[in-house]
Amino acid sequence: MLSIREMTRDDLDRAMDWAAAEGWNPGLDDASAFHAADPAGFLMGFLGDEPVTAISVVAYGAAFGFLGLYICRPEHRGRGFGWQTWQAGMARLGKRVIGLDGVVAQQENYRRSGFTLAHRNIRFGGIVDCETPQDPRLMVVSEALKPAVIAYDAALFPADRAAFLDVFLDGRGGRVAIALVEDGSARGYGVIRPAISGAKIGPLFAESAEDADLLFRALAARAKGATVYFDPPEPNGAALALAARYGLEPAFETARMYRGPAPGLPLDRIFGITSFELG
Repeated sequence: MLSIREMTRDDLDRAMDWAAAEGWNPGLDDASAFHAADPAGFLMGFLGDEPVTAISVVAYGAAFGFLGLYICRPEHRGRGFGWQTWQAGMARLGKRVIGLDGVVAQQENYRRSGFTLAHRNIRFGGIVDCETPQDPRLMVVSEALKPAVIAYDAALFPADRAAFLDVFLDGRGGRVAIALVEDGSARGYGVIRPAISGAKIGPLFAESAEDADLLFRALAARAKGATVYFDPPEPNGAALALAARYGLEPAFETARMYRGPAPGLPLDRIFGITSFELG
């Protein structure tokens, strides 16, 4: 029989390895920030001592949660273990509005569980040839700048995620966060981090297409010739144009779905989401 319990920190590293094997290309140190978001928000299913399933069900306060990392090991599929793990995860999030970024092929299954499609996210990837822009408003995020960036982020995510950002913006694990700052306030920011393959930019939030382009170049120049990936929501046409301008090609897509009312996010300011696992 399957037993389901909260992941340990080592279990979460194992689940991230599974995600890499599925081709999802997580950031190399994503687990540290993910765990900080909600240490109890990660479940793993075991047959005896053998781990066979995983799911993340991160609660951002009492009203919103995000579901991801939903994996059953290939050799154990078709036996109901994934469904049992899904049910345990949904029970943990309770009556919260829940978001997910699922593979398109699973949309119908998610719909049967009460999820409604909001939009697609499209992963673009390629080698970006650009110089680091010289603009005094571009600042690497320091401890002193973190509060301004977290305040800016609050309007672009459905719930407070300061615990996650406190780690995600700390500069460890190869992550670099850059903000566009005017008069002491952030008007955009992005993060680039090394991934299993290449480097990932996410989030990329900005007030305008011009600001997003500036931040994108500041981040992509740090990839130093490695393949760059980022994940814009399809309704943001300026983000799709940015990807085309720098020769990036579609590589993957997900279905952003919600159970409950979809948050009214300003997608025209969201040029790249943070992650498929935590939103």
